[in-house]
Amino acid sequence: MITVSTSNEAYHHGNLRDALLAAGLSALEGAEGKAPSLRELARAVGVSPTAVYRHFPDKHALDKALALEGLQLLGQEQAEAAAKVGGGSAGFAETGRAYVRFALAHPALFRLMFTQGEPIEHAGHADPARELLTANTRALAGDPEKAETLALQAWSIAHGLAMLMLDGRIPADDALIERMLDTRSLFPQSG
Repeated sequence: MITVSTSNEAYHHGNLRDALLAAGLSALEGAEGKAPSLRELARAVGVSPTAVYRHFPDKHALDKALALEGLQLLGQEQAEAAAKVGGGSAGFAETGRAYVRFALAHPALFRLMFTQGEPIEHAGHADPARELLTANTRALAGDPEKAETLALQAWSIAHGLAMLMLDGRIPADDALIERMLDTRSLFPQSG
């Protein structure tokens, strides 16, 4: 069951969509770890189901909006992690580590973010995490073709590591995250 405050702090007239998304994210973080139905969402926010349907015509639309919110949060955390270490190759490694740590901290949201069918950018939305990855790899690799390969390798490694940890195949260990996402071992300079 979703529990979200319906006080004036949670929902003000005019920002129902934001309140619905906050309640949906809260449900994903809850004990059940799943996106709510539209009716559950309406009850949680204290509005009629009809009001919810004005913003999300079906469950797929809600899930897609929650996935977009997750991508925004992930992109923000990755940008902050990269900036904290000064960017460059250290920042590149930190974006990967932030990716895995985000997955471990928000498992239901993370899984939802990658089960919404077509890639977000094909649906007319920006993916800030992907944009950051692309920008970082272009800066590190120089050559656009090398950058694309580097981006896909890095994303595959971080995503694979996150999924292996989420699925309990390997321990969710911070030292392992540090070691596995070290740019010196991932992409050694060829001489």
